[in-house]
Amino acid sequence: MNTVTFQGNALHLDGALPAAGAKAPDFSLTANDLSARTLKEYAGKVLVLVCVPSLDTPVCDMEVRRFNTEAAALSDKVRIAAVSRDLPFAQARWCGAAGAKAVETLSDYRNGSFGKAYGIYLKELDLLARAVFVVAPDGTLAYSQLVPEVTNEPDYAAVLDAVKKLAQA
Repeated sequence: MNTVTFQGNALHLDGALPAAGAKAPDFSLTANDLSARTLKEYAGKVLVLVCVPSLDTPVCDMEVRRFNTEAAALSDKVRIAAVSRDLPFAQARWCGAAGAKAVETLSDYRNGSFGKAYGIYLKELDLLARAVFVVAPDGTLAYSQLVPEVTNEPDYAAVLDAVKKLAQA
């Protein structure tokens, strides 16, 4: 079983991380308007799934704001979605307060199926671990990064490098 830490304490992840090169697991997540979003809707685009425990925490807020800023410099072939277990209403409120327009927020609040399919569901907290997945236009998982300590930020440079390589292809 995979684990990460939260302030040094071990937490258990439900599911297995998908391997790079494999087909990205399908998902159904909830958008701010309560409509469903699936992997199929992003076909032909580079999709960056920025997974965070909650937008209402300082590190998650900072991370998604950073990806929102970075999105402006990326190709229109790229879509960035921040995924959390926050309710869609809370995500919409956060987007308004943060001025986030380049990142779409999606919720896994209904049953945690996204977190389990991607191996990042934190059993003890009923939240998602901090991770970033980059899905290629053909639907394969091109890059993944599970952040070992939930309170740390991801390696932005590595994620952006993977995204730029795919967007130029």
